[in-house]
Amino acid sequence: MPGSSTGIQRQKQGSGHNLKHRKTHLNIRKHKGYDALHQVAGRGGGPVPASIPDDSPDPAAPALGDQLPVEGVTGRPPGVPTVPPRPFPALPRPRLPSLRSVGVPRDGAQSRRHRSPGLGRVSALPPPQSPVPPPAAPAPPPQKMLRLCLLAAHALPLAGAALLSPGSCAFEDSACGYEWDYAHLPWALHGEGHYISVDTSYEGEKAVLSSPELYSEEWSCVRLIYQIAMTSEASRDPTRLNLYLRQEGESFDRLLWSAKEPSDSWLIASLDLINSTKKYKIVLEGEIGQDKSASIAVFEIKITPGYCIECDFEENHLCGFVNRWNPNVNWFVGGGNIHDFQSILPKDHTLKSELGHYMYVDSVYVKHFQEVAQLISPKTTAPMSGCLSFYYQLKQESSIIFTVYLRDTNGFYDEIWKTDSALSADWALAEVDFNAPYPMEVIFEVAFNSAKGGYVALDDISFSPVYCSNQTGTPFNPAKAGCDFEEDLCNFYLDHKDGPGWSRVKVKRNVYRAGDHTTGFGYYLLANTKFISQPGYIGRLYGPTLPGNLEFCLRFYYALYGFFQMSGTLAVYIFEENHVVQEKIWSVLDAPKGVWTQAEISFKKPMPCKVVFVSWCKSFWDCGLVALDDVSLSLGSCQAADLLLPNPGECTFEKDECVFTQKERGRGSWHRRRGPTPTSYTGPKGDHTTGVGYYMYIEASDMVYGQRAYLVSRSLRGISGKQCLTFFYHMYGAGTGLLSVYLKKEGDDEEIPLWRRTGEQSISWLRGLIEYESNKNYQIIFEVIRGVSMRSDTAIDDILFQAGPCLEVEEIQFSSGYPDSLNEIEY
Repeated sequence: MPGSSTGIQRQKQGSGHNLKHRKTHLNIRKHKGYDALHQVAGRGGGPVPASIPDDSPDPAAPALGDQLPVEGVTGRPPGVPTVPPRPFPALPRPRLPSLRSVGVPRDGAQSRRHRSPGLGRVSALPPPQSPVPPPAAPAPPPQKMLRLCLLAAHALPLAGAALLSPGSCAFEDSACGYEWDYAHLPWALHGEGHYISVDTSYEGEKAVLSSPELYSEEWSCVRLIYQIAMTSEASRDPTRLNLYLRQEGESFDRLLWSAKEPSDSWLIASLDLINSTKKYKIVLEGEIGQDKSASIAVFEIKITPGYCIECDFEENHLCGFVNRWNPNVNWFVGGGNIHDFQSILPKDHTLKSELGHYMYVDSVYVKHFQEVAQLISPKTTAPMSGCLSFYYQLKQESSIIFTVYLRDTNGFYDEIWKTDSALSADWALAEVDFNAPYPMEVIFEVAFNSAKGGYVALDDISFSPVYCSNQTGTPFNPAKAGCDFEEDLCNFYLDHKDGPGWSRVKVKRNVYRAGDHTTGFGYYLLANTKFISQPGYIGRLYGPTLPGNLEFCLRFYYALYGFFQMSGTLAVYIFEENHVVQEKIWSVLDAPKGVWTQAEISFKKPMPCKVVFVSWCKSFWDCGLVALDDVSLSLGSCQAADLLLPNPGECTFEKDECVFTQKERGRGSWHRRRGPTPTSYTGPKGDHTTGVGYYMYIEASDMVYGQRAYLVSRSLRGISGKQCLTFFYHMYGAGTGLLSVYLKKEGDDEEIPLWRRTGEQSISWLRGLIEYESNKNYQIIFEVIRGVSMRSDTAIDDILFQAGPCLEVEEIQFSSGYPDSLNEIEY
């Protein structure tokens, strides 16, 4: 059971160990009365008061975000006092920017542009360094006292405004209501470093930390500042930090984010939470891999209303924005000074004050034609569309090109805005329609032509789900371009000029001809090229019109029968709206006969277009059947979709056995396999997921009659209300035995039978649906009993747990044999 936040173990001072993860008050903006002091010392924009201690200059230090990961922030701290037990492994001191590394003027005089050191230093989230405490700062001279008092007074309202929102925690002196699970490794709360961590001091595989119960009907942004430390980067089982969303009424947690890359500095991750009416919890899971000195630390969790791409640049983490390092031109943090009459840079837009902050880039160090600086937003993690707005100032003496792009996961750029004014003396508002249906980054790019180009300043980036142009049209719904053909052709159609073409058919369950892919006994499309008027006949199936300038991923299942040469028997074309052919984007090369095989195609066209499926019979002597089913369309490339995190409660067995395990493993247990089973006339020819993937099955030739094999889920969280279990099973073979599904509740000795099939069912994968309830934690058990002969292979695939009742009622048939009359196609 979970423990209270007070159960999180505390680390005390005095052990003499060096700790890898650490905060310092100078470098880390906490919600206390020294906020304004930190703004001056850590954010740049003006001369740093001599009374405030600072790091020594680093002449080789880079500017904002040098060699950082896309969502990374680093910091270089002063020395810190020793902190005891459970030290993190010692790592080499990184070369990170110091406070004054960029602000040193080239001629030795005070620079009129005292630059911020950039993201590496501004975020001020340092890894631990030397255990030697820093030298005490000299007392401020009398003339500086008034200035410091004024800064402290200014910090009070800022500190009040920075109160932590529900679910946020800086781990200053408590865990803020977060609880750790006593069934796993403990998290340690470090009183001096102000963070929590888990490492290999205790034996165990993982540590789990869950937030208090949260609720928000609006979009929220979760920012996580963390670090993973390992002595060896190459490992089959690396240390990993996962973040889950645990929603009310769900048995499975949804994985939102995962990281395994080690770092010698603090990193930041930004995650969008879509608005929901359900209560939820944030769950952190630290997996300790095979590294004997691995450790994970969490510095801060912050949940704020709004979107992760929004930013006013007043926070140390800069909302996860990073700079693409350029030796000559970079984005810097401006503002934060009291008086700097020589500065040509403006007051910020947020506070209308020199104490506020903004981002800027200028041309002082431009050396080459078209020097480019890029400021990159966090990647969107949920589909978004609406209005992106920001404020900017632009001063130029020669041509400056200020452009905003969207960049997808494949690195393709899409320009969405470009400045059309040569000068903006005051903050100007820019608005642009924004559409990110799949993960994208927003890039603010400035290109200079000379060192006298001028500067661009940027502030207050915001987003609204309402389009700037007041357009009322609804966004394109890709689901309308898909079809499982169970009810009709959906939005697909045939051109009667092409002849009979495709037909919607259904095959009854039998042991000779495979049924559809959706359920095994439903409808699909069939092009019967054997009954054509002449060789070379083409059957076309036209899809709905798709909007231009969007990237799509098209997926569908096909099966081929009766062809000697399968190459080219099915192809996919892109047609213009007037049915003019543009290009062929896919063609079948080879496929297992009679097996539903998945195809996926990524494409993007500048103009509206249609997807057209074309079946073709090459010659009179080489014609057959072409089957098509479960066509789906999604936004984004198929490669990007493959990188998406799996749906909670879904198991396709493509990578492993998911949440399932076995009571005993051996020749007579469940096996994970791809392709056909070794014994003929039994078992599947391929899996249900793709046709060429993995499934679980029993090999009857390794078992004796009546022998049992069990596949058991881990303990699943009980919830009130009905739940639906969907899976696919394959029971083909004259000697097939018995397949059963049981529910076992925690604390109960008896297993409740939920579903059962006996004997040969079909040569197809069939869908099973089970509706059940359990308020207690429970397990699902798949039991198979070997039949009378070795032709008794039984398989399962594509298991899915869902909250709520099943939307369909399963068609139950218990027949184990079928007469020849049932081997018919229904048109």
